[in-house]
Amino acid sequence: MAGLRFTSLRLRLVVVFALVALTAAVSASGIAYWLNREAVLTRTQNSALSDFRQQMQDRAAVLPAHPTQGELQHTANLMADSSQHFSVLLVGTDDNGRQVAGNSDLDAFTLQDVPVSLREAVAQKQKITGHNKHPYHLYWQRVSQGGTPYLVGGAKVDGGPTGYMLKSLEPEAKDLTSLAWSLGIATGLALIGAALLAQAAATTVLKPVHRLGVAARRLGEGKLDTRLRVSGTDELADLSRTFNKAAENLEKQVADMSSREESSRRFVADMSHELRTPLTAITAVTEVLEEELDAETGSVDPMIEPAVRLVVSETRRLNDLVENLMEVTRFDAGTARLVLDDVDVADQITACIDARAWLDAVELDAARGITARLDPRRLDVILANLIGNALKHGGSPVRVCVRTETRPEQDGAEVVIDVRDHGPGIPEDVLPHVFDRFYKASASRPRSEGSGLGLSIAMENARIHGGRITAANSPEGGAVFTLRLPRDASPLTEEPEKSGDPTE
Repeated sequence: MAGLRFTSLRLRLVVVFALVALTAAVSASGIAYWLNREAVLTRTQNSALSDFRQQMQDRAAVLPAHPTQGELQHTANLMADSSQHFSVLLVGTDDNGRQVAGNSDLDAFTLQDVPVSLREAVAQKQKITGHNKHPYHLYWQRVSQGGTPYLVGGAKVDGGPTGYMLKSLEPEAKDLTSLAWSLGIATGLALIGAALLAQAAATTVLKPVHRLGVAARRLGEGKLDTRLRVSGTDELADLSRTFNKAAENLEKQVADMSSREESSRRFVADMSHELRTPLTAITAVTEVLEEELDAETGSVDPMIEPAVRLVVSETRRLNDLVENLMEVTRFDAGTARLVLDDVDVADQITACIDARAWLDAVELDAARGITARLDPRRLDVILANLIGNALKHGGSPVRVCVRTETRPEQDGAEVVIDVRDHGPGIPEDVLPHVFDRFYKASASRPRSEGSGLGLSIAMENARIHGGRITAANSPEGGAVFTLRLPRDASPLTEEPEKSGDPTE
């Protein structure tokens, strides 16, 4: 096969395997990333908030109700000196009621860095109940500043300052980014592995299918002895066994049919041959009787004259039938051969018409000089059948036209002969069968002058030349038979070179 197409089974298998692997890998990687992300952030967040809460209880709670900025600064520095490495901002009011703040990070963390919603939640005093023993709670929120993620938490000491913490989550973000890259690489490797696995699976599956296709093609070419090698017990092996069984049955049936057909051909040939001897004698007698009928002496009794004429007519008909049967037998047996000669088509048609005394009933439109290398005897048989059929069933005048044509899909030119009559034409339901053997248009008149083999023999003679005959109705009325023959039938008589098939 000259390349993969999307319709190929191999490509579809690879695509399906890749899509399944991609879906599974992306799903697994997404779930793993999400779970690890939540675990890492939650662990870091809980540790930082727990430490901050503890620092608020241990250090911020001991500050006076109205601390100074220095006290807030000192306490913020102490609280920031923690293993969690967060910044601390303490906010309170001094004795004059002014807001003072202490920052552990040299003003890098200010009140403006704390979301308003978080400040409002921290400052809101809760009602003391049996389930709530603290008026103020610890709140937190994740924010992003300059592309860096941070954790912001806040809590208020009852009757004391409000504290906020800011912890950078950049190390965790880097770890998660590394994890995402690792999962992405793993997904890519899984996709590549799935594609390779799909290719291997496709090769394993498609190799028997390819062998089956080759065997079916050889079987279709007539090589009925084709068989598949069966190995294994899977479905493909069962399919191969079924194919071998079908091929064996087909070979047997074709052999039986060929044997019966050969017997039938032999019977027809033998019968025709055996009939020729008595027919020769009968024909000689009928010729004598016909001469007596035509004699002026009138030696034949007028009472038996119709019977004698009937015997003469039927003897001729039987003789023609035997000759036609022998010709058909030669075509069926493949023994018909061409004896080629250079002929002038117009002269050949004229000779055919003149030999049968049809000159007054046939109009010939053929230029002299149109030559072709054909079998003159077989061409005469074709013309006699076509023109005779037109005169018998169509009516005169019969017009015969000759021309040459060149077909791009064929090598060289061809001779085209049209035989048109002026009769009622051929019924549409009869047209597909006019070249069938023993076919007669009227089933109510099975006995007619013709044997039903003339057009069939004409078609066989055209085919052996590499030509063809078509039948149609003319728009002006009447039937038209068109004979197409190559101008040189020599290539058909050449013996083909024998070549062995290395795969057989």
